[in-house]
Amino acid sequence: MRNLWNGEGLAKKPLTGTSVRRNLPFVVTYQAAFAALTDPTRRAVFELLVERPRAVGELAAELPVSRPAVSQHLKVLKDAGLVVDHAEGTRRRYRVDPAGVAALRGYLDQLWDKALAAFAAAVEEEK
Repeated sequence: MRNLWNGEGLAKKPLTGTSVRRNLPFVVTYQAAFAALTDPTRRAVFELLVERPRAVGELAAELPVSRPAVSQHLKVLKDAGLVVDHAEGTRRRYRVDPAGVAALRGYLDQLWDKALAAFAAAVEEEK
């Protein structure tokens, strides 16, 4: 799977236009991240990782799911570019990937800026 957060994909392109059709590459780029966060258990895993890096066993101990289930959720989060892992002895520790979160936030910030600009224009129009 291509990592869309490291410049191989389309994440670096600016958001232009207002239709989904014109922004389809952008929507596809972030689709995995948004989809990964739709699952409540996966969001809980992500939120625990926001606090500090953890191993699968640590996450499973804090959640009502098995270690294999946690591993599957981590794979989805990793494939979406939201978490990274590193070897620590015989186990792997997972942490939030700041680059992936920053890319997602940048996309949302662009949408928010457009919404605020549209609101400001509507207010000015009513004057």
